[in-house]
Amino acid sequence: MVKPIGIAGAGAWGTALANAAAIAGNDVILWMRSPEQAEDLARTRTNERFLPGVRLQDRITPTADRNQLAACRAVLLVTPAQTTREMTAALAPILPNETPLVLCAKGIERSTGSFLCDVVEEVRPGAPVAVLSGPSFAHDVARGLPTAVTLACRDAALAEDLATALSGPTLRVYHRTDVRGVEIGGAAKNVLAIACGAVVGRGLGESAKAALIARGFAELLRFARAHGAKAETLMGLSGLGDLVLTCSSAQSRNFSFGLHLGQGLSVEAASGGKLVEGAATASALVALAKAKHIDMPIAEAVEQILSGAWTLDQAVDALMNRPIKSEH
Repeated sequence: MVKPIGIAGAGAWGTALANAAAIAGNDVILWMRSPEQAEDLARTRTNERFLPGVRLQDRITPTADRNQLAACRAVLLVTPAQTTREMTAALAPILPNETPLVLCAKGIERSTGSFLCDVVEEVRPGAPVAVLSGPSFAHDVARGLPTAVTLACRDAALAEDLATALSGPTLRVYHRTDVRGVEIGGAAKNVLAIACGAVVGRGLGESAKAALIARGFAELLRFARAHGAKAETLMGLSGLGDLVLTCSSAQSRNFSFGLHLGQGLSVEAASGGKLVEGAATASALVALAKAKHIDMPIAEAVEQILSGAWTLDQAVDALMNRPIKSEH
C-alpha cells in the first residue's frame, strides 16, 4: 500500500497542493492547527476562507492531529517562510528520520539570514529535505489549470520519485538536484516583484517594468552564482519563470503590495494586513548580498523603501543615476 502525501498547512497554497496531489492519484493528509477548521473542511469540503468555490478532492483527509503525518511518504511544509524553524521543530519528533520534508514557502530566514533548507537541516540533521518552487498561483493549481513547477533535492533518485508522485494531469513537476538554485529563485523573485509592482503603481510605464525585470534577473543570477547555484536552474521555472509570473500579475501578493506602495500607501497599509513574503525577505537578501560584495541595486532599493530610508522617487533617482557601465 502506497503511503499518503502529507500537507502541513491549509492556507490557499496548501489546499491547492493537496488537491493537486489527490488528482495525481495520492491519498492526502491535510494538517492544520485548528480542530474547528479541520472539522469544517471535512464536512463542507470547501476552504471558503482561502479558496472559495473550490471543492476539496475526496482523497483528502483534513485533520488537526499532526501525528497522522507520521504515516506519510513525504510531508509538504506549506506554512510561511518565517515559521519554517518553528514548524520543522514541531514536526521533527513525529516524522521518521527518512521522511522527506518538502519546503513550499519562498524566503530567507530573517533572524539568521539562513536559507530555509539549511534551517531544516539544522533542526532535522541527516533527514532528506527538498524544495518545491515555480510559477504557480494557488487558484490556478486548485482549479486544475495547467501548471509546471520544479522540485529539487540533493538525492537525485528521491527528487525524481517525489516529482513523479506529485505530477498529474494538470500539474507537471520537473526535478533537479540544485536545491540552492531553486530556493534562491523563489526567495529573490518576491523582492523583485515588489519593485515591479511599485513601478506599475507609480505609472512609470511598460518600458521601465521590462527593464526592471531584466536587470532584476541579472541581480538574481549574480546572487545565485555567488552562493553555489547553477545558472541553468535560474533560467528555468523556479527562476525566470517564477520571476515573470510574479512581476506581471496583481494575483501575486508581492506585486500587489508593491503596486499599493507605488500608489502612495504606507508599508503597513499596502500589505492590507496580509503576509508579504518579499517584505520579510528583503533585508536578509540584501545582507547576504553585501556579505559577498554582490551588487543588487534593485533589491537594495526595495529594502530602503521598506525601512523608510527612501521614498519611491528617491529610489528611482538612485537607480537611474548609477554610473553607466557595460551590460553583462
